[in-house]
Formats: sequence, C-alpha cells, structure tokens
Amino acid sequence: MSALDQASLHQLYSENNGWLKSWLRARLGNTADAADLAQDTFVRVMTARNQVPIREPRSYLSAIARALLIDKVRRRTIEQAYLQALALRPEPVEVSPEVRLSIIEMLVSVDALLDELGPRTRGIFLAVQLEGLPYATVAERFGVSVTTVKNHLVRAMTRCLLVAEH
Repeated sequence: MSALDQASLHQLYSENNGWLKSWLRARLGNTADAADLAQDTFVRVMTARNQVPIREPRSYLSAIARALLIDKVRRRTIEQAYLQALALRPEPVEVSPEVRLSIIEMLVSVDALLDELGPRTRGIFLAVQLEGLPYATVAERFGVSVTTVKNHLVRAMTRCLLVAEH
C-alpha cells in the first residue's frame, strides 16, 4: 500500500469511524458489537480497496457493514439452530470448543452453498437429502420429470464437491 493509499485510508477512517459506529449501534443496540463490526468494515475496505476513489464514503461503508451484519445474524441463527439440535438429542453430547467452531463454520458454508443453488435446485436437494423422498415423489412435488430432479441433484452435488475441495 503506497503512502497515498495509507493517507486516504486514514482519512476515510478518521472522518467516518465515529459515524459508522453510531450507525451500527442504532441497528445492533450494542456498543461493543458496533465497534467490532465497524472495525471489520474498515478491514474489509483495507483488504479489498482498489485505486478508484470512493465518491460516497458513508454509502460505501454502510453497504459493507450491512453485508457483514447480515453475515453475523445468519451465523448467529445457524449457531442457535445447532445448539437447539444438540439440546434435543436424548443423550448429552459434549463437544470441544474447537470442534464446535469447526461444525459451525461447516454449517455456515453449507448454508451459503444452499443459498447459491437457486430455489428449485435447493428445494429438490433438500427434499431428497433431508426428507429422504424418492425422486418420483420429488418430481411430483415440484412438477418436473424425474430426469429434471436428477439434473438438479447433479448440479447441487457438483457444487457441494467443489466447496468441499476448498
């Protein structure tokens, strides 16, 4: 990063950090989370910034912060669902913090993958994989042929394998 880049980043930070924290605090109701998310926003700006000048810094920063906030809420929702599923198990399950973090990271990745599939492919994939429905039943439910169900499953499974390789 050149001195000019550092100077413009410093200016962006000093002119907008307080505003961004207030903007986030109004949405989160929590000063500590707002400060963390503001910091994450500036880290994202620092690592992704290109040489194009930012014309509307507050609009730019709030868009990044909004995306990070959505990710945070989504992750929290997934974590709560995981903890509820553990609590519903008949026998207690002890999971180390490291394994728990790994499981939650995997669940977040699966959620993002499912989100990328598109509604029909996602619905077909979940009907077969989670509900255990036969292809013919899924085809009837979605009003498509069994061949179309298979094609959607191939698309979903291929995407899963690509994500698993990374």
